[in-house]
Amino acid sequence: MTEPTSSQPGGASGAHDAHDAAGEPGGCPFHPVARADARPPAAARPTTSRRGFIGALGAAAGAAGVGVAAALAHPGQVAEAAPAVALDDAAAKIAFHGPHQAGILAPVRRSAALLALDVTATGRAGLQQLLQTITERARFLTTGGTTPDVGITAQPSDSGILGEEVVPGGLTVTLAVGSSLFDGRFGLASAKPAKLRVMEDFPNDDLDRDICDGDLLLQFEADDVDVVTHGVREVLRATRGAMQLRWRHDGFASPPRPSGTPRNLMGFKDGTANPLTSDKKAMDGLVWAHGDQNGEPAWVEGGSYLAVRVIRMLVEFWDRIGLDEQQQIFGRYRGSGAPLTGTAEFDDPHYELDPTGAVIQFNAHIRLANPRTPQTADQRMLRRAFNYDAGIDANGNLDQGLVFTAYNQDIERQFVTVQKRLANEPLVDYISPVGGGYYFALPGVRNASDWLGKGLFT
Repeated sequence: MTEPTSSQPGGASGAHDAHDAAGEPGGCPFHPVARADARPPAAARPTTSRRGFIGALGAAAGAAGVGVAAALAHPGQVAEAAPAVALDDAAAKIAFHGPHQAGILAPVRRSAALLALDVTATGRAGLQQLLQTITERARFLTTGGTTPDVGITAQPSDSGILGEEVVPGGLTVTLAVGSSLFDGRFGLASAKPAKLRVMEDFPNDDLDRDICDGDLLLQFEADDVDVVTHGVREVLRATRGAMQLRWRHDGFASPPRPSGTPRNLMGFKDGTANPLTSDKKAMDGLVWAHGDQNGEPAWVEGGSYLAVRVIRMLVEFWDRIGLDEQQQIFGRYRGSGAPLTGTAEFDDPHYELDPTGAVIQFNAHIRLANPRTPQTADQRMLRRAFNYDAGIDANGNLDQGLVFTAYNQDIERQFVTVQKRLANEPLVDYISPVGGGYYFALPGVRNASDWLGKGLFT
């Protein structure tokens, strides 16, 4: 495997995330174990072929007298489609009110912006006013409507990016809080979510703390870039003086090409193994936090832990290695997204029929990120990943990668466990996590008199 040179950010250290626990090559934030140079040379690897594996799979099902999927499926593992990317529709409206924030389960939109902010408002009253203002603006922007006419001499009531009529455009605005909000400024220490803390540096990380953490995190998603840009502008102008932008990263979700799950900028489908958002039992056990359980304060009910990773892809070096090696690193075919033991994207890899790692190697990304065992089923996450293209760096290299976000019921049990398992995987030679953080996505706004974060003060 080609080793990055010193001109590459992060060098050979690369990085990792939660790509497969949240999804696999088609769905992880890039997590690893077993470096590329630790993999045995081709001549030394077991020689079981893909054709031989499929033959064994058929034989196993035949012996049981049932279909392969029924005979060998792991508990809780179902062939499932990743959330579809919605088509452009200026009139699309996603309900703002509900027990959970809409942006967590809604279909992934085409355009996104993540903003981390530090609160500059003073005292509890100042923070309450800030949260109420964010709620009011998010409610209007996601619903749409006519901007007020304030006359030609007054400051405009809206930036005008969308014209006089604000269209919802499938916009969602998701607000999360960071651990720093629970310091001594607002008297909220006793209300802090039990697992919320500053994101640590994992092996292979190259974190720039200037683009990590923050008191608040706002995630805007919509079908069009101008709707996202308008939303960002309107929330920031309404809260000027109460919070200050710490870092921002924009992203986009590619349409399915040609079908199935969208691809990342390494060319592989990203999000294949996501749990179904329509499965309420899965969401209740994998995504939603529950108040008064495991040391959690009561107000967290309906919220979710959010892990964010800005992962740079060293695409020039990735493009120089052979397709077979790329597929071995992920454990999937680049074209179809199928596991190397299968023929279609959502096929079960059936690791139990590949006990020596002859087809999908033990350090392949999908095998590490999601082992598909009963013991690891509760480590899966709900990921919403976006590609990014930020131009070039100071050395003239392409600055491209993934803005990985994953929602967890328990960030230690899920994201952190997977991240540790993925340390030093072969993929880390070609990626470098540079930013992000841990946050807690607040419970939803239930009605017109409710507001985001109200439970913090009760």
